[in-house]
Amino acid sequence: MFELYQLEQLLAVSETGTLSGAAERLHLSQPALSRSMQRLEAELQIPLFDRQKNKIKLNETGKMAVEYARQIISQSRDMISRVQAFNRSQRTILVGSYAPAPLWEILPVLSDCYPERTISSEIRDNEALLQGLRDDVYQLIILPCPVEEHGIACVKYGEEHLFFSLPPAHPLSGSRALYMKDLNGETMLLRNRLGFWRELTIRKMPDTRFLEQEDGAFDELVKSSALPSFATDVALRREIPPPNRVNIPILDEEANVTYYCLYRPSGRNDLTSFLKTLSRTADSFDE
Repeated sequence: MFELYQLEQLLAVSETGTLSGAAERLHLSQPALSRSMQRLEAELQIPLFDRQKNKIKLNETGKMAVEYARQIISQSRDMISRVQAFNRSQRTILVGSYAPAPLWEILPVLSDCYPERTISSEIRDNEALLQGLRDDVYQLIILPCPVEEHGIACVKYGEEHLFFSLPPAHPLSGSRALYMKDLNGETMLLRNRLGFWRELTIRKMPDTRFLEQEDGAFDELVKSSALPSFATDVALRREIPPPNRVNIPILDEEANVTYYCLYRPSGRNDLTSFLKTLSRTADSFDE
């Protein structure tokens, strides 16, 4: 029976057009690759190449074999990826989120529920998170929108609202509420790794110069700088706000978001303990 590496070699010959090109790509000698292709033909009991002096090319049967080889290689890689992901899921719970705030509450709860497992997280965009959930890369994802899709369960988690954080001397610091356009064009501090919040601010405030900072540097600059920045109600409840800041709610509809936890019901047993505490965690998140 032929080996998977022979199909990869056949695919390389098809893609490069020559044995010499395929051999170079595969880091093989040309005679070794030629012998491997001859063995493949012998095992299939079918010629795959038309051979002429100093020249070899795939025949029609060979071209058909290439298409099957491409499918088999793709399925093999998919199998490896899925098996590896399943193995990781036995030891690790990987959580994906489109924003940082839900992770502040959810990760500690998961750690308490599953002390024997490693809890890790990352911030990605919606499509990457959804595809990762479909492929069993993530056991749980948090999105700022509900999803109705077969094989995926969706549970409301909590809300978050965006604020401007202004120094008292700012001309708009006395406002009861503002739109994002009201500060468009100013220079503002921006915390990095904000997920969709970053995309929103850049889209709604295209003329603003954002100075992105790591968490520690951002916190220090907010305390000492006269530049506007952003805060959210969740962050303000979690941390002691700087005394020299006025936090003003933003009126844009997009500045108010509801989060949803998504998981695959087929993996529900892995998250049973967490799902039982989700409603209590959500109540705390919304308080």
